Amino acid sequence: MQLLIKNELGSNDKIYKPDFNSKSGRELLAFYLQTKFKQIFLFDKKQAIPIINNIHPDFINKFTKRIINNPTKRLLIGVTGESASGKSTICHEIKNVIEQLAMPVTVLSTDNYFNDISVLINKYGSFDNLRDNGYDVDAPTSFQLDILRSDLEDLSDGLDIKAPMYLPNGTGVSMPKAIDVPSRKIIVVEGIATMYEAVKDVFDIKIYVETENELRKSRFMNRAVEERNQSKENAIKHWDYISSAGEKYVKPFRKEADLVINGNSDLKYFAHMLEYIHEITQFGE
Repeated sequence: MQLLIKNELGSNDKIYKPDFNSKSGRELLAFYLQTKFKQIFLFDKKQAIPIINNIHPDFINKFTKRIINNPTKRLLIGVTGESASGKSTICHEIKNVIEQLAMPVTVLSTDNYFNDISVLINKYGSFDNLRDNGYDVDAPTSFQLDILRSDLEDLSDGLDIKAPMYLPNGTGVSMPKAIDVPSRKIIVVEGIATMYEAVKDVFDIKIYVETENELRKSRFMNRAVEERNQSKENAIKHWDYISSAGEKYVKPFRKEADLVINGNSDLKYFAHMLEYIHEITQFGE
């Protein structure tokens, strides 16, 4: 990948930005981008541990048309996957690389859009008791999807928003309009709710992160016991719940994703891929 970047930087055949009002200009740019993306995917396929597990057949055409037809519009990237798949880590890598390339980026988590369940937690005594009594925390009905969709549409249109904040302290409290979220050129949204039916069509690029179950379980247990001070017994009980919820609510989306990413991929290699994509989408004036 570094060789591809080096060759691109040293190339003398840069494509200069065509007149977007010209049909021939749009077609030329579309052909160029499609060729370059195919080059990336073929290169990745030959690696010992490819980053890309699957590409939707329509992705290249759809994405290149999006760049050409709406070059100034905010780019919304939705990243989902089952719990402990690595989606948060990959989102932060996307953010880090984009910032290093001096491109404005916003990262938003859909976990902030959980419903306020403080009354239910008070009733049952704890979140664990509420879960054990059948509350389905990962179900679409457990999120403020109407607010999430409205916020995403505003961000896409260039409007800053105030997102809710769900407190991760076991109280179940959701504070409305608590987080200032600027609308920057690139907006990365991560969480299991990104691809629920009510919001998924808002995104320009849909990414699904997948990782082997045993690795996911190991990550989840370490995080629950070591970072969140949960008992091993309760951590296992919650793992059983999120595994079942993931199969029901998250995994079906895999077939719709534009890109299916290996959650155990080399992040340095992933960063190089992002850098190359940035390079090929920068055109001379």
